[in-house]
Amino acid sequence: MGLEKMSSSLWFSGLIFLNSLLLCMAAGQVHYYDFVLKETNFTKLCSTKSILTVNGTFPGPTIRVYKGDTVFVNVHNQGKYGVTIHWHGVRQPRNPWSDGPENITQCPIPPNTSFTQEVIFSTEEGTLWWHAHSDWTRATVHGAIIILPKPGTTYPFPKPYAEETLILGEWYKGDVMAIIDDALATGGDPNISNAFTINGQPGDLYDCSNGTTYRLPVYSGKTYLLRIINSIMNEEQFFGIAKHNLTVVGMDGAYLKPINTNYIMITPGQTMDVLVTANQSPSLYYIVSTPFADTTAPFDNTTTTAILQYKGNYTVPSTIPFPTLPAYNDKDAAGNYTIRLRSLASKEHPVNVPKNITKSIFMTVSVNQIYCPNESCAGPNGNRLSASLTNISFVTPKIDILQAYYRKLPRVFASNFPYQPLYYFNFTGDVGNNTLYPALATKALTVNYNDAVEIVLQGTNVGAAENHPMHLHGFSFYVVGMGSGNFNNKTDPKSYNLIDPPEVNTVGVPKNGWVTIRFIADNPGVWFMHCHLERHASWGMDTVLIVKNGGTSATSIRPPPKYMPPCSKT
Repeated sequence: MGLEKMSSSLWFSGLIFLNSLLLCMAAGQVHYYDFVLKETNFTKLCSTKSILTVNGTFPGPTIRVYKGDTVFVNVHNQGKYGVTIHWHGVRQPRNPWSDGPENITQCPIPPNTSFTQEVIFSTEEGTLWWHAHSDWTRATVHGAIIILPKPGTTYPFPKPYAEETLILGEWYKGDVMAIIDDALATGGDPNISNAFTINGQPGDLYDCSNGTTYRLPVYSGKTYLLRIINSIMNEEQFFGIAKHNLTVVGMDGAYLKPINTNYIMITPGQTMDVLVTANQSPSLYYIVSTPFADTTAPFDNTTTTAILQYKGNYTVPSTIPFPTLPAYNDKDAAGNYTIRLRSLASKEHPVNVPKNITKSIFMTVSVNQIYCPNESCAGPNGNRLSASLTNISFVTPKIDILQAYYRKLPRVFASNFPYQPLYYFNFTGDVGNNTLYPALATKALTVNYNDAVEIVLQGTNVGAAENHPMHLHGFSFYVVGMGSGNFNNKTDPKSYNLIDPPEVNTVGVPKNGWVTIRFIADNPGVWFMHCHLERHASWGMDTVLIVKNGGTSATSIRPPPKYMPPCSKT
């Protein structure tokens, strides 16, 4: 009997241990990071300047987790002004308090203070990124987030030999905060960047830069996973590697059906996971990123390079092979690439595209002007440059909207952002003065918990038309349709892809075209929606999506943490 009791006890203890282990695996691991915001000197383009960094590096540190993990990041602000940090593409279930956009879900972290943010990973798998989300500080304050498959699972493609993160960035010789402050004061366009960068280095084509060009070492015959992030402020990018094909397998923290291509087009805010096999003669090959900017607006039309460097003994070529990428204004090349993207839609990685829509929204996307008396501003016609969604240019409040919504504070925002434009016109044709001058307001779009939402984003020919990368916080969404010209609600839905549309968090609205997105509003909270071209976001191409609480505590916003940064403009 004693032995039987012992065996039974051991069996029971083992069962408890196994259940605990499975519960921990299901809940994910917990990680802790310290981010110290501080000024650091860097020398690029023949001169030295101080920039705001995290932990003294540019780009900043990488966060590495498994799917379903949780991260606590203690942000210590040792800089000169208030800053916030956003975890781009992380859904943050029921936890908008740590999402980060300035005066939307929190006020800036004041200098010489700290704020701990809880970053909750759920369904994301692949590559995302983090960045500052106040003024233009994200130009230098950003880094990668790598989300590995859960322990016991693997990639839906052959495991690569190794992986590397490539962050597409840029370098301003001037102070980025002064650049945007001056532009907003005068009403004109902000100065463009002086160089693009790959992992912080401009590359061989810029002055004083070829000694620091980033090099990616590879072994012949091996396959590598490149995690590519576009952190650039205002330019979309074409990207390619000389004589090497790319296989795109993921985007924005979700898997894609593999596509083979010799270039990608990636907008600010997007991430792409790309396989490349080192199958050429051992040598050096240029990795290149150039702008896609089909617009009359000013942009940085320069080229950044890195080098794919085979290991081994060989004669270094006198001329390194250079890839052929589309021209800066090749709208067809950008569109032809984008329409090839499809969700993997496998048994292990299924899609759940809403079919029965309960909330339909039609939203126009425009660059506008604000009238200045006596042509006293530096924008077109002596006016001030502006931007809008549905002809409403967003005005950022002094108190964050999440706090105002949660505590029912009056006169901070209005919850009546329209589901449709007040009137329709030929959006992509000769617009005349239609909606040239937008309303200025702080308005939020409200939907019910679990609404099946469809948003048609309609680009317009008002102002300087171009491709607009629109980003929605708190959600990934399905891109079910895309086209040129004015959206036709009778014929265009017939072309929707409801089988395997890409699931993303940032989508480019084509120049003078439209895109349709769908998602289930199952994440209660206050979530920012904005153009990821930073000058457009600064001009008001933003709104806020409020998803109301469901009927239970498990379907409602979590209570706020004990400490939130105070709302005094710093």
